Amino acid sequence: MSNESVKDPLALGLGSLASGVGFGGACMTVSQIVVALNQDRYDVNGYILAAGLFTSLGVGGMCGWYRSYQLENIWQQGVIAVLAAVGAILIGFLAAPIDKFFGVVGMSVWFLGNLVLGILATRWAIQGRGDEGSGTGTA
Repeated sequence: MSNESVKDPLALGLGSLASGVGFGGACMTVSQIVVALNQDRYDVNGYILAAGLFTSLGVGGMCGWYRSYQLENIWQQGVIAVLAAVGAILIGFLAAPIDKFFGVVGMSVWFLGNLVLGILATRWAIQGRGDEGSGTGTA
């Protein structure tokens, strides 16, 4: 933990939450795309969906936890991580009706939308930290 205070804790918290939801939902969507492309092999589809579910939980929770590490209250960090993990599963499950109506192309668009959400939310969380000058980029 650093001694510096967070510039905008709300932006940091919500950005961390949305980051976990976006990246975790993308993981769940990828597993559903793989299952949709391999519908002939019924023996492994359950394992692929289970792996996608657990990956979605892990990625969502870890992104939420990692992005919110500068919050001073560890309780808030834990709540953000849990909500990000649950939100990632919920957003990932929305790929099933998209598959029903739009097929694999619709799920691919949903996957890209989740990635964009994760990237934009990560940028929002980084801006909420308040130390824009410490990152890489232009001088």
